[in-house]
Amino acid sequence: MCGRFYLDAQAEELKATFSLSSLPALEPRYNIAPSQSILAVVTDESERVGRWFRWGLIPAWAKDAKLGYRTINARVETVAEKPAYRTAFRHRRALIPASGYFEWLAEASGKQPYCIRPSDDQLLAFAGLYEHWEGSEGESIDSCTIIVTDAAPSVTEIHDRMPLCLAPAQYDAWLDPQLQDPEHLQALIDSGTPPDLQAYPVTRSMNNHLYDRPDNIEPLK
Repeated sequence: MCGRFYLDAQAEELKATFSLSSLPALEPRYNIAPSQSILAVVTDESERVGRWFRWGLIPAWAKDAKLGYRTINARVETVAEKPAYRTAFRHRRALIPASGYFEWLAEASGKQPYCIRPSDDQLLAFAGLYEHWEGSEGESIDSCTIIVTDAAPSVTEIHDRMPLCLAPAQYDAWLDPQLQDPEHLQALIDSGTPPDLQAYPVTRSMNNHLYDRPDNIEPLK
């Protein structure tokens, strides 16, 4: 699964990496958690833009927003079929920029968080989906989910699942709203190869999602 990640890239790097025509103001974040606003890249009138979405997808048909607490991740094996995701999978796909993510390993002294990041320090692009939801009392929420898959061999000892990361060559097709065939889309995400990742233990202070500081990604000494 993916329950925490971080993004400390500068605006210029994000715009260049994802060919963005616009990007909201943002600051480095070192402990992004479910239900918070996260940056996602989407196609808007044929242009790639960065927009904020609540992490935890709320389908348009949901009776209330509480469903979003259970939909932070969508399994790649069933994303095309699950009622909560199948419409977004066809019509509303996104890329979630990340510098890295966190997972926990059970140890004798308790759960130890690990920072997992690309070995080459390049930005990751998590495959995501998004939705627009309106409540009966006028509430309006744009929300998203991160698709997860089997972990790369280099990190399986920490956790058996990880965010599905797309390569730059896959961005155009994934963000193309005209591409709606589930089999084609499934083949697209099944064809990728996981990035080369490194993992190392970090401070347990980041177990508190309110602890958002740069030392969350520093190796323990």
